Amino acid sequence: MAQGEVIVRFQQVSHDFGIKKPILDAVNFTVRRGMKVTLMGQNGAGKSTIFGLITRAQEPESGTIQLQHGLSVAVGRQVIPRDQLDLTVLDFFQKVFPHKVYDIAPKIDKVLEVVNLVAPHDKVIRTFSGGQQARLLLAQALIQNPDLLLLDEPTNNLDKEGIAHLTKFLIEYKKTVIVISHDAEFLNAFTQGVLYLDVHTKHVEQYDGNYFDVVKEISARIEKENRKNALLAKEIQENKDKANFFANKGGQMRMVAKRMREKAAELEEAKVDVRKEDKAIRSFRIGFQDGLIGEIINISSLTVVLKNKAVKRTVKVSLRKNNHLLLAGPNGVGKSTLLQSIADGTAQGAVLAPGVRVGYYRQDFSNLDFNKTVYQELSAVLGRPIEEEIRRVAAGFHISGETFHSKIGTLSEGQKGLVAFARLVLLKPGLLILDEPTNHINFRHLPVIAEALSAYEGAMILVSHVPDFVEKIRIDEVLDVTK
Repeated sequence: MAQGEVIVRFQQVSHDFGIKKPILDAVNFTVRRGMKVTLMGQNGAGKSTIFGLITRAQEPESGTIQLQHGLSVAVGRQVIPRDQLDLTVLDFFQKVFPHKVYDIAPKIDKVLEVVNLVAPHDKVIRTFSGGQQARLLLAQALIQNPDLLLLDEPTNNLDKEGIAHLTKFLIEYKKTVIVISHDAEFLNAFTQGVLYLDVHTKHVEQYDGNYFDVVKEISARIEKENRKNALLAKEIQENKDKANFFANKGGQMRMVAKRMREKAAELEEAKVDVRKEDKAIRSFRIGFQDGLIGEIINISSLTVVLKNKAVKRTVKVSLRKNNHLLLAGPNGVGKSTLLQSIADGTAQGAVLAPGVRVGYYRQDFSNLDFNKTVYQELSAVLGRPIEEEIRRVAAGFHISGETFHSKIGTLSEGQKGLVAFARLVLLKPGLLILDEPTNHINFRHLPVIAEALSAYEGAMILVSHVPDFVEKIRIDEVLDVTK
């Protein structure tokens, strides 16, 4: 990653999250001025923790973190904190500065233009769509004009136009950027180097090249190491077999057998520790609620926001068993609002059949209780604790060990997403509502999730701006809310 001078240096940095939960172990890496770097790693590996260490929001257990003197750092976070949702746009931007900025209004307008968003300064943050909030988070980081910009899952909730706009901005951006994302195409457009946080070794591996080059290099290295270990394993077994043969001969042959065992031990030590690839979650099935027949939901009208005006539209949607509906339209037109109102039974123009259980995957996970542990949250779905079944389902989503008894609020956003899917498996809904289910999720898991959604036998309403994901799912009807 050779470009400008080094502005960030991690030296033998180790960090734990609570007792017996190591995240980083003697990590070393550098970031140079002007670089566009991707930070990769499995959900829950600790990528956001590295951002916290860079900003000094967290301190390492050991080792040193050196930032160039006077370096300014800003973070584009994954989600807007709940205690900021009721701020106005003006207060939201003012909050990132330690002192009141009296000429902040034109600066706000300038960064909003950069992220392609029109937002009145007196509008409350909560009233923006998920995609609009994602743009506000980016703009909040940009208004600080940092030397180092840290972006945590910046494409979440963005539509195709929003991702294209962000990609163009990053390609042209002259300063240093480190990006956490699971969007391979997006990353490859601007990445010049990769930092890979291995969840198994707790080390960071550093690579040069664009995203696809690095993924190819890692795969080639693993294949080479596996081949070497296979040859060594064969030779080890041959030496062990010879040692057993000579040991039974007695006399001087025992010395030969001893040398054979020593040779086998040397070969064992020569084996390389192959980096484990991130494992995809296990295949899973979301069951359909027993006893449901006939129409599950009927939608005759809905309200959308077009050119900042609420417009009521007449539609004709009837979903029964095995009917999958894709709800389409750009950010900010009201798709998430419609899904929320259907889920809580307040949607005007939508009638849900009596007794239908609704499984709702909400993009901000606010329907999970952040103060409950994973076990408590999943137990609440069944109404009774059946630990064996809950553990089995959770383990399929890489939720085990201490994570199983961790509070939801302490999990990474990706882990919260996996808990949300485990919850749906246990619920067995009659109507499945999914609002941007790819957000925060490791790209290796997405084909497994798409397969499960495609096979779901109930009624389903999906919102997603990820075409590759949608293409893998059986969709029976598309409703563009703007037409």
